[in-house]
This record gives sequence, C-alpha cells and structure tokens, in this order.
Amino acid sequence: MSLLDILLHLLNFSAPALVLALLLPLTARFFIKKQVPALAWWAQAAINFIVGVAALLVGLWLWSRDGKMAAYALLVLALATSQWLLSRGWRK
Repeated sequence: MSLLDILLHLLNFSAPALVLALLLPLTARFFIKKQVPALAWWAQAAINFIVGVAALLVGLWLWSRDGKMAAYALLVLALATSQWLLSRGWRK
C-alpha cells in the first residue's frame, strides 16, 4: 500500500466527521437564535471534528470494521452532544 493509498483511506474514514463538524455549527445558528455562541464557528467545527473522529475510532475498535451504521449512529450522537455542550444548551 502506497503513501497515497494510506492518505486516501484516512481521508475517506474521517470524511463523515468532517462534513458533520462543518455543518453543525453553521446550522445551529439558525435553530438557536437567541443565544450568542460561546466560540467561533471554526473553533466549534474543530472540536466537533476531533470528537467525531474519536467516535469513529471507537466504532472501529468496537465492531472491528469501518462503515457500520452503529458507528455512524455513534458519530451523530457524539457530535450532537458536543454541539449541545458547545452552544450551552443546558442554559435554556
């Protein structure tokens, strides 16, 4: 396996976490209008990306393969919780 193949595998593994990490802070501004965000959108996206990749790694470790729907459900749950914490959802 060449270095390019390894890079492509890593990019494809982390792509769902990256897409969700970018979409969550931007769409959260439309649904949570009354509150000023605690962090900039790019900082929220970076934290969400790290949490998302960690959730995918946990799914890979638990089920020994990538691409299981349970791992993607874990990704969505982890990122939703992370975004709720970053936007201070408990203060409403």
